[in-house]
Amino acid sequence: MTEESTRSGFVTFVGRPNVGKSTLMNALVGEKIAITSEKPQTTRRAIRGIVNRPGGQLIVVDTPGVHRPRTLLGQRLNDLVDTVLGDVDVIAFCAPADEKVGPGDRRIAQSLDGYPRARKIALVTKTDAASRDEVMDRLIEVDALREDWDAVIPISSETGDQLDVVADEVLARMPEGPPLYPDDVVTDESLEDRIAEIIREAALQDVREELPHSIAVQIDDIAPREDRDDLTDVHASVVVERDSQKAIIIGRKGSRLKEIGARARSEIEPLLGTRVFLGLHVRVAKEWQRDPKHLGRLGF
Repeated sequence: MTEESTRSGFVTFVGRPNVGKSTLMNALVGEKIAITSEKPQTTRRAIRGIVNRPGGQLIVVDTPGVHRPRTLLGQRLNDLVDTVLGDVDVIAFCAPADEKVGPGDRRIAQSLDGYPRARKIALVTKTDAASRDEVMDRLIEVDALREDWDAVIPISSETGDQLDVVADEVLARMPEGPPLYPDDVVTDESLEDRIAEIIREAALQDVREELPHSIAVQIDDIAPREDRDDLTDVHASVVVERDSQKAIIIGRKGSRLKEIGARARSEIEPLLGTRVFLGLHVRVAKEWQRDPKHLGRLGF
């Protein structure tokens, strides 16, 4: 295929929190780029993953789930989604097969009227977690949300079912043009950002109530150990909003912080290609989700 006949462009997945957008991106890219969790609002940035296909290249932009914001951070995340939607070539609306379409889905689907330039498809995700009848019901409900879907596709990121169909359908709607990234690049995320997200994912495990929303991670330093080619020192701060949350993250005699470090280190080492000493420090930034200065320091 000639360069002139290849296609490349940007696609983003939208939907309520926890409908499988990050898992879908990772499955398409074939590598873990975005962290995943059952906790809502796990994704906090626009993360790009690059998918190379025989007919061209897709740049998948993973975004936070659209929600009714209760904090300044929540509003900024919604604003980020709005900016991304205005720039992409294809918008893929996601709704899970194991949950009935609700008011949040309808509101998001209707809001796509504000982005007339983008082609729109609908994806019924998590088909592996639903019965055949549930999948059929969801396809009918999702199809009725808009009249201008280019396609409505049932998929499973866990089993890989129909992922090739999604990639081909999206690519067919991209503008003609050469690839935008080299074919050996899977993301434009910085190493620091990827490591910070790995640590945050480890910290999110097994926490409840409001704490997941209150956790942020800052990388303080990454450097090879002097006189050691096989060891990298990584120092990071786990940021929470209250002293009580700090105690939860640290755990009894530091037990929970050690678990977080062990989980994160197991994923950071393959990324860096060396053994890792991971030093974690927990600090409090009171009400950081509502404070513009704190948000700025944390990269929001």
